[in-house]
Amino acid sequence: METIRRTKVVDLLKRRDFGAMVNVKGWVRTRRGSKQVNFIALNDGSTINNVQIVVDLANFSDELVKLVTTGACLSVNGELVESLGSGQACEIQAREIEVLGTCDNTYPLQKKGHTMEFLREIAHLRPRTNTFGAVFRIRHNMAIAIHRFFHEHGFFYFHTPLITASDCEGAGQMFQVTTLNLYDLKKDENGSIIYDDDFFGKQASLTVSGQLEGELAATALGAIYTFGPTFRAENSNTPRHLAEFWMVEPEVAFADLHDLMDLEEEFIKYCVQWALDNCRDDLEFLNKMVDKGLIERLQKVVETEFVRLPYTEGIKILEDAIAGGHKFEFPVYWGCDLASEHERYLVEQHFQKPVIMTDYPKEIKAFYMKQNADGKTVQGTDVLFPQIGEIIGGSVREENYDKLMTRITELNIPMKDMWWYLDTRKYGTCPHAGFGLGFERLLLFVTGMANIRDVIPFPRTPHNADF
Repeated sequence: METIRRTKVVDLLKRRDFGAMVNVKGWVRTRRGSKQVNFIALNDGSTINNVQIVVDLANFSDELVKLVTTGACLSVNGELVESLGSGQACEIQAREIEVLGTCDNTYPLQKKGHTMEFLREIAHLRPRTNTFGAVFRIRHNMAIAIHRFFHEHGFFYFHTPLITASDCEGAGQMFQVTTLNLYDLKKDENGSIIYDDDFFGKQASLTVSGQLEGELAATALGAIYTFGPTFRAENSNTPRHLAEFWMVEPEVAFADLHDLMDLEEEFIKYCVQWALDNCRDDLEFLNKMVDKGLIERLQKVVETEFVRLPYTEGIKILEDAIAGGHKFEFPVYWGCDLASEHERYLVEQHFQKPVIMTDYPKEIKAFYMKQNADGKTVQGTDVLFPQIGEIIGGSVREENYDKLMTRITELNIPMKDMWWYLDTRKYGTCPHAGFGLGFERLLLFVTGMANIRDVIPFPRTPHNADF
């Protein structure tokens, strides 16, 4: 084949220099036609759109044409011409075709509908489908948006450890990291494992959050964010849970509750607007094939001012709904931890816009949240979204050493390995706040996908680590 510099499909479809000789490389999505002419839809992953290759069969051997099957990888030299058909402005009249990789007839991604469950079983191939190509291009763009937002707002990207040696006793939801021989564990007289010979000399686990280390950084750099994988060994098979997922966790010194809510709202609107501005083709495909109301819902979030709702008022709204005949599966009372159905009722039916709920009972929130003057509630914030429920969880952190220690004692939290965290409250403590956003939860909202396993390339769930 003549050497011509490759053009990506996303760039080629914008060109109008008809008559130019071009080269494209990609995978065959479909091939159709007659005995004289074939039409190949070629895709290289750079866009949801295919480029049409027009093949005059008189110019190519039967042996070559037989190799051009769905899934085969081709390099095509040809003339860029104006398309006569609808749907695309240009196409390629093939002059030379090289089959870079054949694809046998057991290829599972043929031109028909496949269930999401089936595609999870072939996660190594599903990125080649239109749906998952769109999802993973959007995933990339959301990562770019996150870094751009924080960079533009003066935050520093801070890398917190994936392995933590903080006391893990009783934490059944953490994955343990060890170099010990599990078939020959040394134990003391009480039956407890001796970790002296382990790599770190103590029990270590994969992190469930970078927040605590992030707080340390905020007391030095002012405003930081973490963005990386986190791990929870929760035996949950719901459409909203993964064992390995990515978290975005900013921490800001000198921020109060209102600063925090402003940051949460501005951040998430920025990300959604980025998707609308930079992922239009993929969103339009998903809007058509996955969720007919997707783009309208994204635009509404960007244009809407979020409701700021104290927990106590939210409970009253839910109780009034029950009194009016609405039925919930889970009970509603002051002090309950709201279920997804409660959150979605507030967002989708009562307010019909995103809600930032604040001032939760301290009994249902973490030890590090700042207590309000009433002694009953804490300055926690949950951002609740349509179809998702909670998408962000945050709080003002308790900066007072004595109050923090009192809460730790009340909850019997083992803190012997957390001296470094408590030091920040002794050495120049400051008011600070932060939040955590589950990256895959954001992607569920932005893509319209129904299951969190379908917005991460290789989902890790109970009994599932094949790829």
